[in-house]
Amino acid sequence: MILDLFAGPGGWSHALRVLGRRDIGIEWDRWACRTRAAAGHLTVRTDAAVYPVRPFLGRTRGLIASPPCQAWSTAGRRLGLVDQPLVHQAIADLAAGRDTRARLLTACRDQRSLLAAEPMRYLHALNTVGEPEWAVMEEVPAVLALWRQYAATLRTWGFSVWAGILNAADFGAPQTRRRAILLASRTRTATPPPPTHARDAEPESLFGPGRRRWVSMAEALGWGATQRPVPTLCAGGGPGGGPEPFPSGSRKALADARDHGHWTNPPHATTRRADEPAGTLFFGHRSNACVWIPEHTSDPTGRGAIRITSAEAGVLQTFPADYPWQGNQSQRFTQIGNAVPPLLAAHLLAPHLNTTVTPGDFSLAA
Repeated sequence: MILDLFAGPGGWSHALRVLGRRDIGIEWDRWACRTRAAAGHLTVRTDAAVYPVRPFLGRTRGLIASPPCQAWSTAGRRLGLVDQPLVHQAIADLAAGRDTRARLLTACRDQRSLLAAEPMRYLHALNTVGEPEWAVMEEVPAVLALWRQYAATLRTWGFSVWAGILNAADFGAPQTRRRAILLASRTRTATPPPPTHARDAEPESLFGPGRRRWVSMAEALGWGATQRPVPTLCAGGGPGGGPEPFPSGSRKALADARDHGHWTNPPHATTRRADEPAGTLFFGHRSNACVWIPEHTSDPTGRGAIRITSAEAGVLQTFPADYPWQGNQSQRFTQIGNAVPPLLAAHLLAPHLNTTVTPGDFSLAA
């Protein structure tokens, strides 16, 4: 089996499905589990920090882990950085077979920080039976130092390991989402996948076709380039949820942003034209904060600011436009913002599965 820790709504699972495989996800959040069920993904609803590893011994080929990022993300208070020495200690102890999590947890400023050490508990137990064959882990860039600690231990266990930062836009996602990645394998040299896209398109050379230009929001969402944007009244959007202001497909009237407007994602003020990739999607308490602002709108909080739907946000994460997100508006956006982009996941997983990602595997237009 392929075991997926902190599986979320199914970013890794959807990638595996496209590649012809399946995983078993461990996930605690109720709405993420409901989304996974609606999408047909296998899930054990439990806390990954307390679930025993024993049922997976002798059965696990691959391990995937995307621990919660809230303690480390720039969208939050980043108390994980304060707790980082404690997390390093937990990883070292778990790698040696000592479980000191309960003691260390009492000293953590944010209890979610220690979840970044949780994959080591699984890896140590699985290593006693020579598993897994490979592992892939993903988190926000601030966690890279922890991944390098994992890498040092995994190499002593016979793995080839690579750890570094990758940008989802370099692999065809319409979003410049940078993530710390760990790739480990017992059977092949661990190297990052070759990027397929670049900020600027590259010409063909003697070595083959150059990389394609980054995918823009307008391209991913299927927004027409000849129609002018239509100012529309925003509705819903508070943390308490509520109806989405626009049905899927309502953006047919939006135009190419080079001439007509820009996109922004408060509170971090990432502002992009729609002929560029989106910035990293942050949601959570500021649900549905990403808006399209036509050029003639001087007040970005007024009538001209057009909020994106959860379906569109999912597409910017490279989920299908009809992915069955469950929960109210706030719950859907939280799931989307926390998910790994399936297209990036597919590029990371394909070498371990002896397959490739081909053009057309992921249809982005909403």
